[in-house]
Parts: sequence; structure tokens; C-alpha cells
Amino acid sequence: MAFWVFGYGSLLWNPGFTPVRQVKARLHDYHRSFCMLSIHHRGSEEDPGLVLALDAQAGGQCTGVAFQIADKDADQVHEELRARELISSAYYEDTVELVSDDGEKIPALAYIINRDHVQYCQFDLEKQAQIIAQAVGGRGPNTEYLFNTAAHLTELGIKDADMEWLATRVRALTAT
Repeated sequence: MAFWVFGYGSLLWNPGFTPVRQVKARLHDYHRSFCMLSIHHRGSEEDPGLVLALDAQAGGQCTGVAFQIADKDADQVHEELRARELISSAYYEDTVELVSDDGEKIPALAYIINRDHVQYCQFDLEKQAQIIAQAVGGRGPNTEYLFNTAAHLTELGIKDADMEWLATRVRALTAT
């Protein structure tokens, strides 16, 4: 059985692996949201940033990319993804059913926010922009994460009004 991974945030521009195939795909009943406080990669415990997560939402939809991993690389990629994504247990790993643009159903590994975790948050867009504009973590500034994700969504033709608003607002906040 093919091993697929769903990319909806940083995996779009920094997967850390080379897929053998990739297709645009949708996940129903979830949405892409800056609902996870980042205390490692894009912020610190003292000054958390925000990163994207899949958050359950009845009737919601998240469009991203399904990456197929070569069989020979599957175990290594899975191990590396766990080290990267499960660093603080704010995400849990699950297999979800994606639907490609041509209707193909793809079972894929996805990392979903644990709403009971201390890093789960819900802020309005302005508060998100304020946090992202100033946070820096072990993998760099939170702004880099936002701008790279927004740019790749645009390149892929994926509309995300919240992401577009945040990118514009954070650019204005960080302009000097």
C-alpha cells in the first residue's frame, strides 16, 4: 500500500523528503488554522509563536498537497516526520482520507491539533498577526513560516483568505 503524507503548512515548502508523486488534495471536515502555540520551531516558551494545524470543523475543508513517499523511504520519512511534528504532543498522528482534484481517494498520514493540549489556542486574525510579527524560534522567525506558506498556497492556486489577510497584515506590521 502506498504511503502518503498530507501537507497543508510548512510541509508544502519544506517537506524534508523527496516525494515520488504529489497531487493537490482536499481534506473535508477540517480547516487550516494558526491554532497551535509554537514553543520550539517558531517561538519559545517565553515568547510563543503560532504555527498551522488541522483543526476539526464540521463542513470545513483544507486544500493542500498529498505527497506519495517511495516504499524504500517510507519508514525513514515516517520516523523523521514524527520527530519533527510530535515534538510536544500538541499534534496527534492520524490517517485521513483526502480527495484529489480528479476524485482519487487517498489515505494519507496527517498531523492534527489536539484541542486538549496546552498549546491549542484560538485567537482572532489581528492577534495572530501581532504574535507572528514578532516571534522567533529554533527554525527561524514566525514571519518566514507565514510568508513561505502563503506564497506556496498562491503558487499552487489554493485560495486561503485568512492566510492572505495575515500575510498582508504582518508585512505592514514588520515594515520599517
